[in-house]
Amino acid sequence: MIYFHRSYNIFFFDNSMRGYNQRPMRNIGIVLGILFLSVLFSCGKSMKKRAEEKLNLAVSVCEKGDSLTALIQLDSIHVLYPEAVEAIGKAKAASGKIYSEFLFRKQSQLDKLFERLNELEIMFTKEKTEYDQYTQFIHKMQNSDRRLNHSFIQLHLDERGELFISSNYYGDQWLNHIGLRVYDGVFQAKTDSVPLTDPNNRQSEFMDTHWEKVNYLNGKDNGVIQFIADNAERNLKAVFLGKRMYFIVLEPFDKQAVKDALALSNALKLKIQLEKEIRQLQSKVK
Repeated sequence: MIYFHRSYNIFFFDNSMRGYNQRPMRNIGIVLGILFLSVLFSCGKSMKKRAEEKLNLAVSVCEKGDSLTALIQLDSIHVLYPEAVEAIGKAKAASGKIYSEFLFRKQSQLDKLFERLNELEIMFTKEKTEYDQYTQFIHKMQNSDRRLNHSFIQLHLDERGELFISSNYYGDQWLNHIGLRVYDGVFQAKTDSVPLTDPNNRQSEFMDTHWEKVNYLNGKDNGVIQFIADNAERNLKAVFLGKRMYFIVLEPFDKQAVKDALALSNALKLKIQLEKEIRQLQSKVK
């Protein structure tokens, strides 16, 4: 057996443990540093790669004709991968190209619409009095000369494309009417009721002649306008509904006026919508 001096053993033991503790700690620090740098650089590359993949996906989707989905993919790149500068630049350029194509289509659509508007507006007289907030379109077939001392259905159309009708009664007795029904046999459409107390239900009297006018605003025509336009070739009648009833036959020029007014109304609303979309697209292209 070999015996070692106790003090030597202790000295040897202490120094060996001190060396054991210091060397591993230095090694761990180096390893952690390397790992940190590796993760940092690998994440940067990964972000750039993923951005490029999303960009390529967006381009592929766009080539298949799905421009809206492509835009969503392109617009998300700068949010998801803010450090992928090159991919973000390419995405913006691609988005601008798509928006430019949208803008061209909308402008072409608007140009064609203006041609249609010119054709329709010829049939109307424009008027704006001190009481009107918007320019009114009055169909030339519904001029006042044809309306003298007659009961009739009147159209009201403004520059926004807002369209409604009114039932106008002239007679020697009060009807106190609150609604209108247009029909031909079993085919019919009926307005909502407008009570006598409603400001849109007005009455007056002059020289023993009674006048009643009911405006069917905010959708209260309940499809009557569309019904007349769709059935203009029919022998349509109208009945004023109240305490008494009063019947009229819709004149051919009245039915044509309804068709023209509805077409112009739709065209004016489309114009406003297209102009709004074009302004939005122009801001995207800049």
